Amino acid sequence: MKGNKTIDGFSRLSKMGKIKWIAENFFKDPDAVIYELSTYWHQNVDQQKVIDGFSENTISNFYLPYGIAPNFLIDGQSYAVPMVIEESSVVAAASSAAKFWMDRGGFQTKIIDVEKVGHISFTWNGSYDELTQYSAELDIKMKANAKSITASMESRGGGITRIEYLDLGKHLDHMFQIRVYFDTCDSMGANFINSVLESFSESLEEFFLTKENISEDQRDVDVILSILSNYTPNCVVKAWVSCDIKDLGVAADGSSGCDFAERFCTAVKIAQVDEYRATTHNKGIYNGIDAVVIATGNDFRAVEAAGHAYAARSGKYKSLSTCTIDGGKFHFELEIPLALGTIGGLTSLHPMAKRSLEMLGNPSARELMSIVAATGLAQNFSAIRSLVTTGIQKGHMKMHLQNILNQLKATEKEEILVRNHFEKTTISYTNVRTFLEKLRKANPL
Repeated sequence: MKGNKTIDGFSRLSKMGKIKWIAENFFKDPDAVIYELSTYWHQNVDQQKVIDGFSENTISNFYLPYGIAPNFLIDGQSYAVPMVIEESSVVAAASSAAKFWMDRGGFQTKIIDVEKVGHISFTWNGSYDELTQYSAELDIKMKANAKSITASMESRGGGITRIEYLDLGKHLDHMFQIRVYFDTCDSMGANFINSVLESFSESLEEFFLTKENISEDQRDVDVILSILSNYTPNCVVKAWVSCDIKDLGVAADGSSGCDFAERFCTAVKIAQVDEYRATTHNKGIYNGIDAVVIATGNDFRAVEAAGHAYAARSGKYKSLSTCTIDGGKFHFELEIPLALGTIGGLTSLHPMAKRSLEMLGNPSARELMSIVAATGLAQNFSAIRSLVTTGIQKGHMKMHLQNILNQLKATEKEEILVRNHFEKTTISYTNVRTFLEKLRKANPL
């Protein structure tokens, strides 16, 4: 490595120029790195240009597995759900839960609301009472000035749904906030919301600058920021499964449906009271949710941020799912905020995102919320079922075995022998390596 770790004008280099500079200054085998990075380009040149445009300074592509979880019955409709995730066993677990519930009524969902939110935070020398006196006038001016931005969304049945004025003066001197709520129909709506908020900010400043009969020190409005919020507590979907306890059948460890239901519900209750367990519990939910969100070209980071904030809305971080047993009925439910879109952004540009949506029947944003929530609940069900019966590692390590074999460069013949040996033996990296070493000593090349 030459050690030249800094550069001016990196963004102005060609893609190959960027690759060569990175390879020659950060790797011991630059020729191999240049070859590898260029090998991962999309074979379709036009598609690669589109993908390059998703980010900055792009030099290659980073592949993740694209899997399918079949047999999902959601609100009476069958789906094969696309999932993009690298963690072993996730797709298998979702598929297992989908098949289990397919014969027990499937997943049911309900969209509680689809309202998204943004805010303008600003300082002003007036009082909150004075601000609210001007609110009706302000609303009219801001909406009128933003009409060119909102007209198209309004024609589709969306747009601004309501406006609130908040006093943040208890926390920050002279700080106020205008909170604006939106219905963005089938688009995620981030650019739309931010454009409206910036227009509102200009109207707000102009309103007080030109307002008659106010003191000079009240004419100056300082907008600190205007931006959407990824916390969407009013864009929420509920998904659930339910059946008679007797229909749960015998669990994998041989326990009865009644014993299984009790242990399952207890595990969920632990995640309601213990934030250490709740964090891992909710991560399991997002194993399923993120995989579908990524596959459909949506923003998994925004979705997770909203969900974790929602999990802490009571002041204590809790499980996003709940479980009850009542009158011989087992009921497992997930309530979660999901701000998703099915038009615009990557959903329209990424070739695989378009295929994912086509596979799902080109759903509306509401329908996609239901599909994603059901997948998260399925993943959560499978994880808890394993935890309270056979343990999580048995299934996880069985799926992880292929990764271990790849790392140890096992041949096809060796893979067969390893899989046969570990059918009833504990799988670990060390155990597999030791077994392979014995095989290779006994059968040297």
